[in-house]
Amino acid sequence: MIKFLLFFILSVTIVRSGTRPNIVFIFADDWGWGDLGCHGHPYVKTPNIDRLAAEGTDFHRFSVASGVCSPSRAAVLTGHFPARYRIDGHFSWVHRNAKRGMPDWLSPSAPLLPRMLKSAGYATGHFGKWHLSNNMVPDSPLPSAYGFDVYGAYNCAGEQMPVHDDARQAVAFMRKSHAAGKPFFVNLWVHEPHLPFHVVPKYEWRFRGLSRADGIYASVLSHADERIGEVLGCLDDMGLADETLVIFSSDNGPARAGGGKTAVLDFKYDSATGVGYGIGAARGVTGGRRGYKGALLEGGIGVPFIVRWPGKVAVGRVDNVSLLSAVDLLPTLCEVAGAKLPDGYEPDGVSQVGALMGRVSGVVSREKPLFWKTDAAWPVRKGKPEHWVCYAILHKQWKMVMSAGGERVELYDIGLDPYEKKNLAADNAGVVGALRVRLEKWRSTLPEEADAGCFSVKRKRG
Repeated sequence: MIKFLLFFILSVTIVRSGTRPNIVFIFADDWGWGDLGCHGHPYVKTPNIDRLAAEGTDFHRFSVASGVCSPSRAAVLTGHFPARYRIDGHFSWVHRNAKRGMPDWLSPSAPLLPRMLKSAGYATGHFGKWHLSNNMVPDSPLPSAYGFDVYGAYNCAGEQMPVHDDARQAVAFMRKSHAAGKPFFVNLWVHEPHLPFHVVPKYEWRFRGLSRADGIYASVLSHADERIGEVLGCLDDMGLADETLVIFSSDNGPARAGGGKTAVLDFKYDSATGVGYGIGAARGVTGGRRGYKGALLEGGIGVPFIVRWPGKVAVGRVDNVSLLSAVDLLPTLCEVAGAKLPDGYEPDGVSQVGALMGRVSGVVSREKPLFWKTDAAWPVRKGKPEHWVCYAILHKQWKMVMSAGGERVELYDIGLDPYEKKNLAADNAGVVGALRVRLEKWRSTLPEEADAGCFSVKRKRG
C-alpha cells in the first residue's frame, strides 16, 4: 500500500508540475543485446543510440514477453502476457494461424496503451512495423482501430509504408502535434535488423572493409541508427529534448541461421517490405546470453532497454540489477503521462517509475511473477539446442524454464546468473516444485481457444 501511494503521489506531482512528457518509444526488430556500440560491439556503429545511453540510463536486465515478434508487441500495447490472447507466435497466413490455435489479429477491444494515452490528451502516432496482424490478412483491423490518430505501417492490412520512411513520418507527426499544443506518443517500430536486410549503398560503403555478410548486417543497423538520430534531432530542433521520454528497445533477440557463418548468402522476398538479403547475413550477437530469436532463454528475450528523460532519469548510468519487463511499460508510461487505467483492468506488469528514476536500487528479485509461453518442439531439434523451452516463469530471483511436457526443467538464480550458466534445479527441488505450482495456476487462467471475433473471413470460409 505504501509503495502504491508513493507512485500515486509521484504521478500526480509529474502532471501538476507541468512536466508530463512527450513519449517516443523506439522498438527495433531482432536487435540483439550486443548489437550496439555502447554494449561493446567491435564494428557496428550506433552513435545515436549510444547518445541515448550517455544521456540516460542503460538497463541491462530488461526482458520482452516472447522470443518472437507479434506476441512481444502485443504485450507492449496491452500490458498483458500475450498468452492471454493465445498469441504464442508471429502472425502469418490465416491457415498457419489456425493450425497453431492463434487468432488472426490482436483484438482492438483489448486494453491498449495508445487508447489510454489518447484519453489523457496525447496525440498518438505509429510509424513502422505493425505485425499485430499481417498484410496477408487483408480484412484485419488497421492501426487506427487500436487508438492511433495517425499511422504509417507495414505488416498490416492496407497500403504498406516504405520500410525506410518511418522516421520522416514520425518527425512530421511530432512537429504537427507540438504546433497544436498537444503532448505526443510515438511508436517508432523500425524494421532493422529483421529479414530481409534492405541495404542502402551509402551505409554499406561505411563497412566496406568487412566481409560481405558482416558489412550487410552492420550497414542496416547503421541506417536504422541514423534514422533514430533524425528523430532525436527533431526533438532538439523543437527544443523538446528535455520534455520527452525516449526509450530504445527490441522485440526479441537476434536471428541466426542454423549453419551460423556457413549459411548461404542469398536473397529473400517479403510481401510487405520487398527484396533484401536473407538469413546468411544475420550476424546478431546476444552479449553472452544463451539462445537467439525464438528462444525463451535470455538470448531470445533479454534485449537492450535504454531510457532518456532529462532531469528525471540519471545520466550515463548503468542499471544491471532491476528486473524489468515489457509488460511493465503500459503501467509505467500511463503513470508518467497521468493516464488513468481503465476500471477493472489489471496489468500483468507493474509501474517501474521508481526504477527508471533510480529511486529503487539494489533490486535483484521480482515479487510479481512473469510468465512466458511459446511453441517449442521436444525433443531438442538439431541445430537449435536452446529452442526447447515452451514455458518460463520468473519469480523473485528465480527463473525456471520447462519443455512442453515437463520432460526437462532448468532453474537459474537470474539475479546472480543472467547468462544462465549454472542450472540449480537438482539442488533446489522445493523451489522447482513451488514454481511448477505457480506456472500451472497461471496456465489454468489462459483461454482454451482464440477469440473467434479475431478470425479473418478467409478462415470462416475455409
